[in-house]
Amino acid sequence: MRVSNVTVRKRLVLTLLFGFLIFLIIDIRLGYVQFFLGSSLTSGAKDLWSRNIPFEPERGEILDRNGVKLATNMSAPTIYVVPRQIENPAETAKKLADVLDMSQEKAYQHITKKVSIQQINPEGRKISHEKANEVRELNLKGVYIAEDSIRYYPFGSYLSHVLGFAGIDNQGLLGLESYYDEQLKGKDGYVKFFSDAKGQRMPDEADDYTPPIDGNNLKLTIDSRVQTIIERELDNVQATYNPDGIIAIAMNPNNGEILAMSSRPDFDPADFRKVDPTVYNRNLPVWSTYEPGSTFKIITLAAALEEEKVNLEKDTFDDDGAVEVDGARLRCWKRGGHGHQTFLEVVQNSCNPGFVELGQRLGEEKLFKYIKDFGFGQKTGIDLQGEGKGILFNPERVGPVELATTAFGQGVSVTPIQQVAAVSAAVNGGILYTPYIAKEWVDPVTNQVISRTTPEAKRRVISEETSKEIRYALESVVALGTGRNAYVDGYRVGGKTGTAQKVKDGKYMENNHIVSFIGFAPADDPQIVVYVAVDNPKGTIQFGGTVAAPIVGNIMRDALPELGVSPRKEQIEKEYKWLDTKLVEVPNIIGLTKKELAEQFVNLKLDVSGEGDVVVQQSPSEGVKVKEGSTVRVYLGEEKNKSNN
Repeated sequence: MRVSNVTVRKRLVLTLLFGFLIFLIIDIRLGYVQFFLGSSLTSGAKDLWSRNIPFEPERGEILDRNGVKLATNMSAPTIYVVPRQIENPAETAKKLADVLDMSQEKAYQHITKKVSIQQINPEGRKISHEKANEVRELNLKGVYIAEDSIRYYPFGSYLSHVLGFAGIDNQGLLGLESYYDEQLKGKDGYVKFFSDAKGQRMPDEADDYTPPIDGNNLKLTIDSRVQTIIERELDNVQATYNPDGIIAIAMNPNNGEILAMSSRPDFDPADFRKVDPTVYNRNLPVWSTYEPGSTFKIITLAAALEEEKVNLEKDTFDDDGAVEVDGARLRCWKRGGHGHQTFLEVVQNSCNPGFVELGQRLGEEKLFKYIKDFGFGQKTGIDLQGEGKGILFNPERVGPVELATTAFGQGVSVTPIQQVAAVSAAVNGGILYTPYIAKEWVDPVTNQVISRTTPEAKRRVISEETSKEIRYALESVVALGTGRNAYVDGYRVGGKTGTAQKVKDGKYMENNHIVSFIGFAPADDPQIVVYVAVDNPKGTIQFGGTVAAPIVGNIMRDALPELGVSPRKEQIEKEYKWLDTKLVEVPNIIGLTKKELAEQFVNLKLDVSGEGDVVVQQSPSEGVKVKEGSTVRVYLGEEKNKSNN
């Protein structure tokens, strides 16, 4: 059958159009690949040729509020091999094994592995610079040295539970190292070199270096001067009483900044693998929960004063040693009781029946409202891991006995950080603050502050007038009551003792107590709150006033000058008991002769040095109060002529 010319022409046109369309599509595709995908394809090809030697960033340093480095870094090189570049595997393995103290067989396995790049792990990972230089001097082809670092804690176990630690990969595993890992860790860098399919370096391709981005530095609210004082005192307590545990917290009550925090047992973050995990996993100041004992009476006192249920000076209470509540006999710590007292003396004497009375005046609803308002039964929100909530009675199960025992700190369970935050609110004018420990983030290159934590005031719980009354009452506890062992001459210290029986299997243990003291100073303008709890101190009477109060007194005596708080004359004069060592004021003895000197001192010892007949120097100076029987050092010289005066 013959095809017409018209049909032929149509077919030719269609063929031409189809061919033109195919070539147009190919051209567009080629253009798209050339101009739009070219760079990415080239980059992809280079990636197939490239080998990366990683460079770890410097982990951000952790510093105290004054810039003292608490956690920093030490350089620690790491060995990498590119197996295809190694020309003599057996010889290379032998040389590496000798330097890195590993078997030749293991080294050979590393350098013959069918991978593009291999790390010598663990023998070649984060080694000393001396070892790295030995490897470098071998000049082995295919062996590379990358710059890594390891975490370094210059003060060992100092602040260990707060700082936590970082692992071999510089990842935060515990404490602040874990809590703020994202900001501290930085971003990896690397050196990229190019090699062909046989693994040989491509001579025409330059190495690419992408620098690591270091982590940000973290400045804490911690004051290392206060922390050092607390660490010293806890070491002394450990040596003296061999307790099951110790807890200490110091906080600025006016903003929630944690000035110091420590506990025993502690550990060295650099050697955490050698420590029982139950030691480093429990930051006791925020984790542990226990009955607070009499330190909790501050909350009952605050509620009663705020609700105008008591006048401390005018209202009185008769204590015969126990009180009957719904068939239960609740005893005072003093056998036979304290007799007739004002309620200020009830506070000074830490009289349990007196606080039962305050609890009953308040009633269950009011008392538990204040307990919750002061932050108990909930986390404080401190920026540390593992914080506990404590345990309060279920409101539906609170009867007369539960109300009574709660009023003097028994039957409830709280954390140390909750107590510090609550008492801070009671004495700072009535504001509950969120405790915090991360003060600001600092750029490691420019040293400019990136961000800063601002104090968080949660709520007002009591009035300023009530807070003022509490401060006076607690100052009198230290000067005239159970807390007198925390008395510091020249500083108005207030506080409250606590002695709580430990519970095991639902029963109170015999002769096994957590003794505590929480103090603040100065009483008229608190700048620091210090809490110390000692778990089962051995070889002593287990009372908070006997064991914990002197520790807080020692901390206050040394910490307040460091915080810029000067001593003053005005304070409640301490009432001495027959077992107390009295304080005596050092007189001015400069200018006295040897004979006059012998007549001057009765209750102080003398350490005399120098040649001469007249005292020209003395230490301590005039007006300083020291314990009776203390030594005064004097230096003798020649009396100056009157014309030289």
